[in-house]
Amino acid sequence: QVQLVESGGGLVQAGGSLRLSCTASGLTFSNNGMGWFRQAPAKEREFVADISWNGYSTYYGDPVKGRFTISRDNAKNTVYLQMNSLKPEDTAVYSCAARRIGNTNYEYWGQGTQVTVSS
Repeated sequence: QVQLVESGGGLVQAGGSLRLSCTASGLTFSNNGMGWFRQAPAKEREFVADISWNGYSTYYGDPVKGRFTISRDNAKNTVYLQMNSLKPEDTAVYSCAARRIGNTNYEYWGQGTQVTVSS
């Protein structure tokens, strides 16, 4: 059974930083690209970032470019999202997801962790 478990969310003031973690089990982590998505209340889910299976390629949604950094540690089956210069509009539930190498669709999803940025 595949499980993706996020952690590291919380309440932070605007301009602050948080680091999210997502630890995977039940799959061969190094065979999967990983992504982060977010969903704010009454809004559609939004792509945040993606990282290739080996960490060599990363992609970001326009709203977070230059502020967020995705990384991974295959030895720990964990993907990270370092979020700097946070804004109130970054407030959302952040979820990680896994996709097999060569696929663009994400097969597995975590439950999410709440990030709240106060002004």
